[in-house]
Formats: sequence, C-alpha cells, structure tokens
Amino acid sequence: MGVLWAKGVSASQYTTYMSCIASRMIKRMESWTFLTNHGHVMLCIWEDPEIRLKDVAAKVGITERATQRIVADLLEAGYLTAERIGRRNCYQVNKSMHFRHPVEEQHEIGELLRLFRGAVRKRA
Repeated sequence: MGVLWAKGVSASQYTTYMSCIASRMIKRMESWTFLTNHGHVMLCIWEDPEIRLKDVAAKVGITERATQRIVADLLEAGYLTAERIGRRNCYQVNKSMHFRHPVEEQHEIGELLRLFRGAVRKRA
C-alpha cells in the first residue's frame, strides 16, 4: 500500500484497485483444473479414438488450433499414434508411457485413463 500512497493514489482508487485484484484472483481460482488441456485432449481421444479434433476442442473448451498443437505434442512425445483411415485419423493412446513430471513419473498414463474411464461420455 505504501508504494501506491507514495504515487498519490487516493483511498478510493486503492480500494478499487484491490477489488479488481481480488476479482481476478477469484476468477483464476474458479477457472483452474487439476488436469492440463493435454490431459483433457488425451482423455477425449482415449474415449473415442476416431473423434474429430473439432469435437475434442468443443469438449475441452479450447480452439481447434490449440487442439491440433496439443495432438502434435502428444504424437511427437509418443503418447499418441495416428493412423489415417479414409479422410479421418484414428488415434491410439500409448497407455504404457509414463508421466513426464518427476513427481508422478513412476506412474503410467494408463492409470489415469482407467481412473477417468467413462467420464468424458458421461459429461457429453
């Protein structure tokens, strides 16, 4: 508060500023999730290997372009493989791959997938 007072900020301006900060913090706390978008995309693909990326994007709540980048990441890292069937891709999740972060690297992706089995379909 001392810095703001030194800059000639009034009490009402300070209150407005703090209210704005608090509002942003609340929105941020309401919007974060335990799984990343990469995890959400992988769950959608695992539930429906022939799902269109447009549909994945809609379920996850991200753009189709963001979904394409995530799928490219997962393919490059070996978490997914893709096979072209006609005009569509059919994806396969490599369930034996391990998580990337040191905290959970001893666990396989398949453990997460089994935990959330059916969750994507139930929500849709």
